[in-house]
Amino acid sequence: MHKAIYPLPLLFLLSACLTSPADGSSKVQTTSEAKRESITGAVASPLRDVNVLRTKIPPILLEAMADPYQRPSPATCAGIAAAIVPLNEALGADLDHPSEDEQDMMDKGKGAALGAVAGLASSVIPFRSWVRQLSGAERHDSLVTDAVLAGAVRRAYMKGLGEAKSCRPPATASHVRTAPDNVVPTQGPRYPVR
Repeated sequence: MHKAIYPLPLLFLLSACLTSPADGSSKVQTTSEAKRESITGAVASPLRDVNVLRTKIPPILLEAMADPYQRPSPATCAGIAAAIVPLNEALGADLDHPSEDEQDMMDKGKGAALGAVAGLASSVIPFRSWVRQLSGAERHDSLVTDAVLAGAVRRAYMKGLGEAKSCRPPATASHVRTAPDNVVPTQGPRYPVR
C-alpha cells in the first residue's frame, strides 16, 4: 500500500518541469501538441487529465481574448510591430513565414508513436472523459485553444492594419510564397457537378 504512494511526490516534481515545450520556446502548446512532442509529455498525459499539469497561457493571449480587435496604442508601424512580436513568440511562426521545423516522415512517425504512448498512459484513468470534465482539465484545454485562436485573430488584425498603413514586416504580411512548389492549383472542382 505504501509503495504506491512513493511515486506521487516524484510525479508532482516532474509536473513542475513540464509546463513549457521541450525546446525551451515560449510557444503555447495545446494538450495534443504536448503529448506528441516528447516521451515526457506523452507519459505525463494522465497528469494533464486530472488537471495537475496545465499549460500556462501568456498574458498577451489573455489580452487578445479580452479584445482581439483593440487598436494599438501608438497606431504607427512601430506600434503595430511591437504588438505583433509578442504574439509571434506566443503562437510561433505565422502562415506567411516559411516553417523552420518542417516535419518529415520520421517526425510524423515519432508523433504518432508518442500519441500512442500518451493514449496508453491515459488509459490508466478509468472514465477519463468524466475525470477530465470534473477536474476542469477539459475546460482549461478549451481555454488554451480559445486563447490561441484569439491570438491568431489579433495578429491577423494587426497585420491588416499594417497593410493598410503600408508598413514593412513584421507589421504586415511578408508576402513570401510558403507553399511547396509541387502544389498545383486545380482548374475546377474535384467532384462531379451538374
